[in-house]
Amino acid sequence: MSESHTSEPHRSDLHKEVSELERKSATAARLFDIRRIIGGLFVVYGVIVTIAGISPSDADLEKAEGVHINLWTGLAMLALGLFFLVWMKLRPAEAPETAPDPKPGPDGG
Repeated sequence: MSESHTSEPHRSDLHKEVSELERKSATAARLFDIRRIIGGLFVVYGVIVTIAGISPSDADLEKAEGVHINLWTGLAMLALGLFFLVWMKLRPAEAPETAPDPKPGPDGG
């Protein structure tokens, strides 16, 4: 009977440790979500290309047959990047589900 009392605090500590690791895993999954990386890069490059496309040179316009290609491409990149970031915000990544531990039998394991 004394064995069950000494193992209960150990199980409680183990449960706390497992819960802490699961929480850290979920945080890492959200932090390294690929949508954040892709969205962030598209937004940064979209801003750069949009700024380059606001006032193109005459040579650039002539090459693009009068189309403000940098402006349109930059705006499209911005839109795509913002889409990824909004998607990440609306549907955050979840940590993979772990299989529940089997309950120990009467022999303790």
